[in-house]
Amino acid sequence: MRKCVAEFIGTLFLVLTIAAAVLTKAPLAPLAIGGVLMVMVYAGGHVSGAHYNPAVTLAVLLRGRITAADAATYVVAQFVGGAVGALIARWVVDPGKVTALSLSGRQLGAALLVEVLFTFALAYVVLNVATSSSHPDNSFYGLALRGP
Repeated sequence: MRKCVAEFIGTLFLVLTIAAAVLTKAPLAPLAIGGVLMVMVYAGGHVSGAHYNPAVTLAVLLRGRITAADAATYVVAQFVGGAVGALIARWVVDPGKVTALSLSGRQLGAALLVEVLFTFALAYVVLNVATSSSHPDNSFYGLALRGP
């Protein structure tokens, strides 16, 4: 249960920050998002591994560092935390000031490609920094997972 609570809290704050920063068109949104991810990884990394993303949980599952049952509960906690974070952001940010994005054709393909590439990069970093047996006493994972 403690692990799921850590995943819920970390995902809630990550999604809340992403949504609020993007919806308000904050010029330093990437720094805010990276910063909150870093502190949440430091806060929950020792408890749950600080996945905060179903893609990361899947990568860790495929590596054999988490059971299928734990992965399923992590994903549920992440979805619930993400939904709560998004609802809070929607309540905090005036939705009347938000303009919709129009993605079609090449723009949609480019957005999907970037999403796939950066999801791969995130999972790759997690697998090589937070789950590697090469450096079990790693204390820099929070900073490493903050980028790209």
